[in-house]
Amino acid sequence: MAKHHFHLKAQWPGGRNSEGYIEAGNLQSVISIPDAMDGPGVGTNPDEMLLGAASTCYLITLAAMIERRNLPLEEMLLESVGIVEVHNGVFTYERIIHQPTVILKEEATDEQFVTLEKLVKAADKSCMISRAIRGNVEVEVQANLPRIKSNVNNSF
Repeated sequence: MAKHHFHLKAQWPGGRNSEGYIEAGNLQSVISIPDAMDGPGVGTNPDEMLLGAASTCYLITLAAMIERRNLPLEEMLLESVGIVEVHNGVFTYERIIHQPTVILKEEATDEQFVTLEKLVKAADKSCMISRAIRGNVEVEVQANLPRIKSNVNNSF
């Protein structure tokens, strides 16, 4: 069984409203508490990084599933929203909502669209980050799967 190790180095000068720095492979960023939470709002923050981890994992997992099923992918976009609740001064990451837009090429069949509908739901279940946070953070998928209409006028 293969094990992958990921390493992060962090610097923090001290105090809640300081600005720190993280480095983990290709990820290098200034970090601080977001301004929405009365912090300096410089660089990124744990809330954005958790949303980024969950979103990119979902997107890459979905792309791999689409590729394995040989679906004729035209374009895939993703918007995700992270919702943090504050109750009595305690911050809780409540929910992540993924809103993928997946467009298949014009020649896609009805059967391929049915498969796509299943995959957008299954990708959340297969994503390593979603599995890691399951039971603590609710993950919801609200897919947009438009069908491309042919621009060719077949009338004679």
